[in-house]
Amino acid sequence: MKTVNKSILIAVLLVLTIGLSAVVKVSLQVSPDSLKPGEKGTIKAIMAIPDNMHQNYVPGEYDFFYLTATAKNLSFGKTQYPPADRIGEDGEWIYDKKVTLTLPFTVKKDAKSGKIPIDIEFGYNNCFESGACEPPETVNQKLSIKIIDTAETIDEGDSIVSVLPATPDSVPEPIKENIPKPVAANIWKYLLMAFLGGVILNIMPCVLPVLSIKAMSIVKQAHQGKSVIMRHSFAYTAGILFSFLILATVIVILKIAGESVGWGFQFQNTAFVMVLTSMIFVFALSLFDVFIISPPGMNAATKASGKGGYGGSFFSGIFAVLLATPCSAPLLGTALGFAFSQPPVLIIIFFLLIGLGLALPFILLGFNPKLMKVIPKPGEWMNIFKEIMGFLLLGTAVWLLHVVYQQNGGDYLLKVLIYLVFLGFATWLYGRFVRLEHSRFTQWLFTILAIIIVAASVYVFLPYEEMSAAPTAQNISTEKGFEGWYVFSPELVNELVAKGEPVFIDFGAKWCMTCLSNEKTVITTAEMKEAFELKKVNLIKGDFTKKNPVMQTFMKKFGRAGVPFYVLYIPGKEPVLFPEIITIPMIKKALEELP
Repeated sequence: MKTVNKSILIAVLLVLTIGLSAVVKVSLQVSPDSLKPGEKGTIKAIMAIPDNMHQNYVPGEYDFFYLTATAKNLSFGKTQYPPADRIGEDGEWIYDKKVTLTLPFTVKKDAKSGKIPIDIEFGYNNCFESGACEPPETVNQKLSIKIIDTAETIDEGDSIVSVLPATPDSVPEPIKENIPKPVAANIWKYLLMAFLGGVILNIMPCVLPVLSIKAMSIVKQAHQGKSVIMRHSFAYTAGILFSFLILATVIVILKIAGESVGWGFQFQNTAFVMVLTSMIFVFALSLFDVFIISPPGMNAATKASGKGGYGGSFFSGIFAVLLATPCSAPLLGTALGFAFSQPPVLIIIFFLLIGLGLALPFILLGFNPKLMKVIPKPGEWMNIFKEIMGFLLLGTAVWLLHVVYQQNGGDYLLKVLIYLVFLGFATWLYGRFVRLEHSRFTQWLFTILAIIIVAASVYVFLPYEEMSAAPTAQNISTEKGFEGWYVFSPELVNELVAKGEPVFIDFGAKWCMTCLSNEKTVITTAEMKEAFELKKVNLIKGDFTKKNPVMQTFMKKFGRAGVPFYVLYIPGKEPVLFPEIITIPMIKKALEELP
């Protein structure tokens, strides 16, 4: 035992040693600090690479190693990469110890005098000599230069330099400036918004399937004692709060580790989507009486009836949270954008308040069961209602399969469908043979057989490889996609805005039901298309189905944490940020500001 403990201690110390030794330092510089219209300058990113690590670069590809910047009245050239220290086996350039990227720029001739802020982003992902690579990282910083008239004298001072350690503590300055400040009055306002957002989540399409099933459960218990109903309501609330506490803890851990996270981020993970799909699929089969949970060798009539009800209410709360996260309701997105910028304790408080809002209807029912007098008496209609809810859950599973398809393609979706056939067969075996009329041996045999079938099908069909990441900041779309829309990139937005052209941006995701509803009923309608064409608005679409740090950073500049996200750039005015649920009149009214 002592040997095992000692081995674990050595392993932990080794991991800590590696982590401490792999601190990357990046220096961002702008030179010179004063320029006249028409003159040129440079931005440099100088990175010190830790020992036993290196930086790869494939000429012409900039997915993870790049230097970009945006600023009004400045035009930028192409990033310049220095000659490689050595060439890899696949022809990639390899840099050791230190590397400097240079981005040239020119001050536009019509630029007016004054201070110009420059938003700089540097991306990298160092690799160990063993071949393993660290996740891509970005360093963001806002620097500035001074534009002077010909009559003014240039002060030949030092260049503006900012040295940032590329660690989890690095917070991009543009984000700091745009996220609401943690003033006491603002905190109370956002706390209220979090609670109200949780209440509104109850009517969102993501949550309705689970709420309907929970309503069916309450129907069954409506004619029992008041204390029983209250305990079920509290169990449901406990499931919700427990889930939000876990979700808040995960987000706090990821923030400490330097991850950029947003609302619904777990739906960008195929493994999470598959677990949720499996649970909902099995739950739907249970509503069709394909199986009933009955542990082998136990008297279900005496033991399951006494404990299962409250456990079911608890897990109904968990399901409600799992399905609620892709729906960023009105008020909730802004509150979360503020919460994600706060200390861990406030993040947890915000999430618990959202949970209380989501659980509020059932809390009220628990304290006032008289509200359930309108519910009819039990009868055959309950079986029909239960089966309808089963089809509703199957529809939810199909929606999740659509997410899997968007993340991994058709070939993987086919494997998932085959896996679901085996999963359904395993649940049927369990439901058919794990019954009281069979011997204990038979019940245990088919329980183990069902588990083996599920485990084997997971092993054979569900392993997946991540598809190529979404376009990064430096990849500008020059061709239209998404039925006439440009593909999002910050450079494209800045280029169009600099030209004085109106721009409308839509960020959505295949797992976001609110996004899909907005697109179908508002964004892609013929009326809206005509309104955009009349005002000659450039339309830009961003897909947040998979993780995209560039889009996450862009949304944070507006104090938002997730999708749906809509913003309209009007030349000469501040951008118009729309709420999560939009209407055609709302957008048309904003378009009236355009000439």
